[in-house]
Amino acid sequence: MSLDKLANIIFPNITKTPQDYMAQYPPRDNPNMITRYAPSPTGFQHIGGVFAALVAQRLAAQSEGVFYLRIEDTDQKREVEGAIDDTIATMHKYGMDFDEGMTGDSTSKGDYGPYRQSERKEIYQAFAKDLIQKGLAYPCFATADELSELREQQTAQKLTPGYYGEFAKYKNLPVEQAIAKIEAGEPYIIRLNSPGDGTTRIEFNDLIKGEISFPENNQDVVLIKGDGLPTYHFAHVVDDALMHTTHVTRGEEWLSSLPIHVQLFQVLDIKRPQYAHIPTIMKLDGSSKRKLSKRKDVESAVTYYDEEGYPIICVIEYLLNIINSTYEQWREQNPTADCTEFQVALDKMSKSGALFDIVKLNDVSKDIISKMPAEQVYELYMEWAKQYDQQMHDLVETKSDGIKTFFGIDKDTAKPRKDFAKWADVKPKIVYLFDEFFDNEQELELPKGVSIETARDIISQYKQIYDHNLTSQEQWFEHLKQFALQIGYCANKKEYKNNPDKYKGMVSDVAGAVRCALTHRVNTPDLFIIMQILGEVTVKHRLEIF
Repeated sequence: MSLDKLANIIFPNITKTPQDYMAQYPPRDNPNMITRYAPSPTGFQHIGGVFAALVAQRLAAQSEGVFYLRIEDTDQKREVEGAIDDTIATMHKYGMDFDEGMTGDSTSKGDYGPYRQSERKEIYQAFAKDLIQKGLAYPCFATADELSELREQQTAQKLTPGYYGEFAKYKNLPVEQAIAKIEAGEPYIIRLNSPGDGTTRIEFNDLIKGEISFPENNQDVVLIKGDGLPTYHFAHVVDDALMHTTHVTRGEEWLSSLPIHVQLFQVLDIKRPQYAHIPTIMKLDGSSKRKLSKRKDVESAVTYYDEEGYPIICVIEYLLNIINSTYEQWREQNPTADCTEFQVALDKMSKSGALFDIVKLNDVSKDIISKMPAEQVYELYMEWAKQYDQQMHDLVETKSDGIKTFFGIDKDTAKPRKDFAKWADVKPKIVYLFDEFFDNEQELELPKGVSIETARDIISQYKQIYDHNLTSQEQWFEHLKQFALQIGYCANKKEYKNNPDKYKGMVSDVAGAVRCALTHRVNTPDLFIIMQILGEVTVKHRLEIF
C-alpha cells in the first residue's frame, strides 16, 4: 500500500498542500525585521515575558519592521481564562503595541493569521500529511507503558533516553499494518521520521551566543498529538515560516531543542529564521545566582510592580539596562532622550544569565522620578494611590497644593532629591504632614546627642518666638540661628569643638529639635517648606503639645 493512502486515511479532510499555504501567505512587502512574542496562555504575565517581548519589539521597531502577537495554545488543558487579554494589556502598559496578531481573546488583525495556534489545526495537518506522504513522518502507536518501559531499559543500559533508531518500534511498521491499526481504532500520534543518526555535528550561528555546535537530531519527536494539535516543536516551525518571521528571540532554555528545530526546517524544506537565545533572568540568592522563580520570587510577577508603584518607564529603562549594559552609559550621554532612541544590539547581550537586581532597579527608578516635574509625580502617585491606597489618595487630595510643593523640593538643583523608588515609598515620607497619622505616632526620632528633656526645653522657648510670616528659608534660618545663640548654642563648629563646655550644643541641635517636634523625624526635606505646608495653626499646635 502507498504512503499516500496512509496519509489520506489519517487526514481524510485535508486537501490543501504546504505549497497552497505558502502561496496563501506570500513573502511580506516589508523587508525589515519581523519579530514576534508568542506566549502560551497558561498564566498571567511575568517580568521575564516583558523582558523577552521588549527585545523582540525593539528589534522590529528600530528596523521599521513588524512585531506581532501569536498565541501558542496547543496545550489547551493548561489554558488560563483571561491570560490573552492580560498579555495584550500588559504589553500595552509597557509601551509595546503589536503591529498585528491577537487583539483580544477572539479577535485579531493582520493578513497572516489565524494568530492563535488552536485555530491553525488544518495548516499543521497539511504539513504533517505531506511529511507522511514523503516517508518523513509516521503514525506511532506506542502506549504510555511501552514508552515508560523503553526509558527504563535505556537508563539501565546508560543510553540516551528517547524514541529513536532501533528503539523506535513503529518507525518501520509496514503501511498495511499501520492502516489496520488505525481502522481498528488504536490511538496514535504522528512522529517525525528523523533522518539524523546523531553522529553528524551542526554548526550554527546564534545572534547572541555566537557560533555553536551540536549533534544533529536523531529523535523521532512528536509532531501531532493524539488530539490532532501539534507540539510546540512542529507548530512554531510552520508558523514562523508562513508568517515570515525573520528573527526568533526566545529564552535560552530552548537551546537544547535547537537541533530538532533546525532539522524540522530542513525536512519541511522551508526557510529558517535567525535565532537569538536570550539569557535567563537570574537573581542573587545569598552568594549564588539562580533563576528568577514564579513561585518563590514576588518580583517575578508583573503585578508586583503595579502594586509597589514602580512607574512603567522605570521598569522599562531598567530592563533595557539588562538587555544591553551599554544603556546606562547611553542614558548618561542622552539624559533627555526617549528611551526608544536607544538601539538594542543582540550581540551586546549577556551570553549567560541576566542578573535582575531589585536594588539596581530602585536606583534607576529613584533617578528617573527625581527628574520628573512635581506635577507629574503628583499625578502618577495619585493614580496609583487611588487603586492601592485610597486613604492616602483622599488625604493627599485635601492638601494637593502642599503635596505638590513637597514633591517639588530641590527639584531644580544639580542634585535633586531621590526620596522615592516607587509610589509605595511616598506614604512613610509624608505621613507626618497629616494629623490623622502624626497624632497617633508612638515613637519619635531625636537628633544624635539631644535628649528628650533637652529637646522639650528648646521647644518650650522656641514656641514663644516662632514667626510664621518669615518669607524665605534664609530668613527663617537666620531667625532660628539668633534664637539658638541667645539660649546658649554655638553657630561655629570649630569654636564649639575647641570650647564644648562653653555651649549647650550646636545650632543644628536646635534645628533638629524643631524638626523632631514638627515631624517626629530627624531627616526630612527643607524644614521651612514643611512648615509652610503644615500651616501656622498646625505648627503652633505641634510645638505646643511637644
